[in-house]
Amino acid sequence: MRSSLAPGIRLLRSVSTDGWYRGLILVLTFLFYAAFHLSRKPISIVKSQLHMNCSNVPGRPGNISVNDTTWCDWAPFENSNYKELFGALDNAFLVAYAIGMFVSGVFGERLPLRYYLSCGMGLSGLFTALFGLGYYWNIHSIWYYVIIQIINGLVQTTGWPSVVACMGNWYGKGRRGVIMGFWNSHTSVGNILGSLIAGAFVSKAWGLSFIVPGVIIAALGVVCFFFLVEYPNDVGCSLPRQHVNTEEDLENPQMPNSSTEEFFPPGSNHTGENRVDGSVNDASPVEHPEAISFIGALRIPGVVEFALCLLFAKLVSYTFLYWLPLYIANVGHFDAKQAGDMSTLFDAGGIAGGIVAGLVSDYSNGRATTCAVMLILAAPMLFLYNHFGSTGVSTTIAFLVVCGALVNGPYALITTAVSADLGTHESLHGNARALSTVAAIIDGTGSIGAALGPLLAGVISPTGWSSVFYMLIVADICACLLLSRLVYKEMSGWCGSLTKRRGSSDLALENKVALDNMK
Repeated sequence: MRSSLAPGIRLLRSVSTDGWYRGLILVLTFLFYAAFHLSRKPISIVKSQLHMNCSNVPGRPGNISVNDTTWCDWAPFENSNYKELFGALDNAFLVAYAIGMFVSGVFGERLPLRYYLSCGMGLSGLFTALFGLGYYWNIHSIWYYVIIQIINGLVQTTGWPSVVACMGNWYGKGRRGVIMGFWNSHTSVGNILGSLIAGAFVSKAWGLSFIVPGVIIAALGVVCFFFLVEYPNDVGCSLPRQHVNTEEDLENPQMPNSSTEEFFPPGSNHTGENRVDGSVNDASPVEHPEAISFIGALRIPGVVEFALCLLFAKLVSYTFLYWLPLYIANVGHFDAKQAGDMSTLFDAGGIAGGIVAGLVSDYSNGRATTCAVMLILAAPMLFLYNHFGSTGVSTTIAFLVVCGALVNGPYALITTAVSADLGTHESLHGNARALSTVAAIIDGTGSIGAALGPLLAGVISPTGWSSVFYMLIVADICACLLLSRLVYKEMSGWCGSLTKRRGSSDLALENKVALDNMK
């Protein structure tokens, strides 16, 4: 007597080919971009090791004066201008990243994503490791580290447009907010892993804090080359709907219009050919729509507003990314490893914030309003964290998690679901090739703020950390104001829909009364 089919096998068979491939792309792109952030995080952890108070450090050589508090620092960061030098390192990366991002999206639309992304990950791993090798090669020239940061900033621009374009190709708009809310936690997961890995080596040999993440991202670049699939129809999977059906579509389901893409069944491709076994006919090459121009992407409604909003939102987020461990070490009096570990709570809050933002925006169909509400709440929370966040460990933990959620929630929503929505906007008539360019424009503009935030923090912090927090609060308010037109438009749409539903209900009630009277 045979046993029944194993439960695990039944579960595997219940998942369609489409489901397997979409799950694979979700996991792969998550890991790829987490690796990018993992390789960016070590610099913020290592800062407190490159310059620290050496008075309490054991092992002081006998020929060093007792009054020398910089003997254990890494030159050239031993002098009083160390904050400016740290700011220069941050901006070398971020300015190069911001400039390169505007070009990267154009290349991402026109080059095979698999080659483009895997090459970028390999180069990112190389230059991340080269920064750490400065420790073993005993390099003390600031220009070596600045040049490495500039080149690394340029090659890392290959990441974001590629993964967003790939996700947009595989996932439609229906539940895009919540799916990308979970998916965008790769940023925080990468930051957390980067902090933990860098923190494990920072006190012993800080060079490994860069070399190990460099090896990880390069290894994942090899995985990308062998396994990434750019388009669903390349492997015979169905294409997703890129727009939510309008009432007109629901009334005439057989008549697709400019606001909805035709849904291709499994095994079909853009040429309309279909194989019985669900595979793509290799004899007929898959055709993909033409890429959009840079100016054309700017003309998509909402791109400019969200891009400028992200400039200020990313200014706040990246100031925390690069300066939070040092702030915790200075204000909370933790050592480098403890401060790095504590800073991961901000990223943990960011994971929750991104998921909540995606859920709320999907339910309400109000991306701009969701971002604006979180930005409004973030401003007073930053003020409270500055004044009361260091009064105790439990208080610090609570403020870090809440601030992380409110600061990173809008940032996560704009860079993922909003970018994908705009890259497949109804004005493009089903052409999803704008995804990479739109994502690059939005994230590139945001990266200008990411470059300004750490720079301003380095300049302002000598006057006191309160001044830095006031700068962050002003940036949050500016980000919120830039969304005011879109928020008004969304609220007007909600009111219009409510009025229409009430009118339909009243008409139905009148018809019912009339029918009752006729009886």
